[in-house]
Amino acid sequence: MSNFIGRYKKDWEELESLIRRGRKSVRRLTPEQRERLDVLYRRTTVHLARVSTLTQDQALITYLNGLTASAHSLLYLAPRGNIWGNAVHFVSEGFPRAIARQGRAHALSALLLLGGAMIGYLAASSDPLTMHALWPAGDTRQPGSTAEQLTAHLRAGREEGGGFKFFFASFLFQHNLKVALLAMATGVLASVPTVFLMILNGMLLGVFVAIHHQVGIQAELWAWLLPHGITEIGAIMLCGGVGLMLGQAVVHPGRQSRRAALLHAGRESIQICLGVAGMLFAAAIIESYVRQSHWSTNQRLLFAAATALFWAVYIAHGARREYLAGRALAGVTTDSADATR
Repeated sequence: MSNFIGRYKKDWEELESLIRRGRKSVRRLTPEQRERLDVLYRRTTVHLARVSTLTQDQALITYLNGLTASAHSLLYLAPRGNIWGNAVHFVSEGFPRAIARQGRAHALSALLLLGGAMIGYLAASSDPLTMHALWPAGDTRQPGSTAEQLTAHLRAGREEGGGFKFFFASFLFQHNLKVALLAMATGVLASVPTVFLMILNGMLLGVFVAIHHQVGIQAELWAWLLPHGITEIGAIMLCGGVGLMLGQAVVHPGRQSRRAALLHAGRESIQICLGVAGMLFAAAIIESYVRQSHWSTNQRLLFAAATALFWAVYIAHGARREYLAGRALAGVTTDSADATR
């Protein structure tokens, strides 16, 4: 272990120096220094993982844990001195990279929700009794409603003023945020509630689509649903991914202790939670002002396509930035292993 410490002590000292400089003001760090801070932070997390499994030196473990926590706060949390600049950095890089780092969990969450939607749609389409059983009895858009009744619901609210739409947007944001936080927080219960919520919400979506399709309402339904739904459903999928990630930390923490795994997952969760809140706010605005507008069906579908393209490019950008950061660390794990042999 003494060889390991001697080999990487300079990296830790350099990281400590960058942290001290960044604490005074992140603006003092040049773009090259920020990139170096990112590389050293990731390298030190690898060192921390190895030290935690190969030694009982609590002083060294505490020191490395403090370094990584401090570097993480500079890289991903907003410093008090430059709120707007750090917010821009979070939106442009921090959030999409956090999504990319947990891509498998988010992909599984999407699979659960879309799979539930397919099950709900097929079950409701094949059996009217199943459709009634799955759909909430208090909803006015009940199975068996006529095309005229359902169309009236789709077009409702277009004549309302801006004040009502703003109030409606606030209500939608609060409601959707509660659902999102529930899906994330219950992940600590081995992800069981999260899986249930993803499948259930997907099934409700599938039944909703089936209710309209059975009376021939298709294009107008998707023009009503997709403009806000792409952002809103995407946010719900990310919440499910966070819940699965927290559940993974509880059930299978790997070489880390369960507490350490949960702390790491919690840091990632905070970033995604902040980004999801922004997505749900945007979805609420779109739902109130675009869905309730007099736009034509084609205009709505075009807006939805532009929204889908934006999120695809945004997430791909985060994946690319995360990949480039990973390449900068190529060979670190191998070198660390060699140094401890």
